[in-house]
Amino acid sequence: MKIFAINPGATSTKIALYDGVVELWTECITHTREELQQFKRPEDEEDLRYQAVKTELKKRNINMTELDALVGRGGLLHALSGGAWIINEAMIEDLKSARYGSHSSNLGAVLAQRIAKEAGNKPAYIIDPVCVDEMLPIARISGMPNMPRRAIFHALNQRAVAYRVARQMNKKMRECKFIIAHMGGGVTVGAHYLGRVIDVNNALGGYGPMTPERAGTVHAMDLIEKCFSGKYTETEMRRKIIGDAGLFAHLGSTDFKYISEKCASGDPKFRLIVEAFAYQVACEIGNRSMAMKGEVDAIILTGGLAYGNYLCKLIEDRVSWLAKVIVSPGEDEQRALCEGVYRVISGQEEAKVYEKE
Repeated sequence: MKIFAINPGATSTKIALYDGVVELWTECITHTREELQQFKRPEDEEDLRYQAVKTELKKRNINMTELDALVGRGGLLHALSGGAWIINEAMIEDLKSARYGSHSSNLGAVLAQRIAKEAGNKPAYIIDPVCVDEMLPIARISGMPNMPRRAIFHALNQRAVAYRVARQMNKKMRECKFIIAHMGGGVTVGAHYLGRVIDVNNALGGYGPMTPERAGTVHAMDLIEKCFSGKYTETEMRRKIIGDAGLFAHLGSTDFKYISEKCASGDPKFRLIVEAFAYQVACEIGNRSMAMKGEVDAIILTGGLAYGNYLCKLIEDRVSWLAKVIVSPGEDEQRALCEGVYRVISGQEEAKVYEKE
């Protein structure tokens, strides 16, 4: 069963070919600044990326008709439940028009469908897009009725890790109660209750722990004061919150390997800031445990920063009383996409049909 995955990023398109859940090969196609700057929106890059993918397939002597199923990274759509979604025209229209926001990931389904048609109308899916939103009604309510909380998080990696850990425990994912902290450029902590993510912080919206380059939750009144001080444009303020904030603002670097080395050498400032970072992640984990009334089978640390033993140990020291801590570092999106399709093909999961709102 040949499954082909397409994962568009800001300046690259990652592709992979799997035989079931076994990786055959993976490739990262890089797009130059010169190539991309001619386009106004990421959605306009479709033909450029399509030709780049076709060139790579030809280079590897892959005939499109050999492919059995396609999967694309899910883009910005209306709120969806987790799992597999069949790519259809309604979905493609919303993605191409950027109805719910413009992002390079919108091309995942577009490219997957295009290649699926050329391969002989093969099935095509998206798996656990960032718009997965299964939050409890009470978790959506904020102190401002016109500003409800909503879920935007690392759904693909979090749910893939949940499936893997559940298998290790000889359980089905929908039988488990996990708190999963994805720690990378963004940090999201989800309460995975019997297969649904019933609460999670929206890191893209600025909620939760600080990250290597994001501020996380900050004092609202101080933020309002800066916004209306006349010193900063909207773009500059956005940059202050996402890009120039977090560990970078404190330590001048987002390189966590370097930051960890400085901590190991005993640098007091680096140790203080990393301990504060770990403290904030631990507090977010504690917050999620309340959504599940303290019934937690395991706390899972994942994402690129989970390779940092020092950081994970700091977090574990604060939360291990809640549940055992499992470290599953890294983020293999191509693998997660193909595993999601395999669950559909093997009858473990049923794919859903997207409808416009």
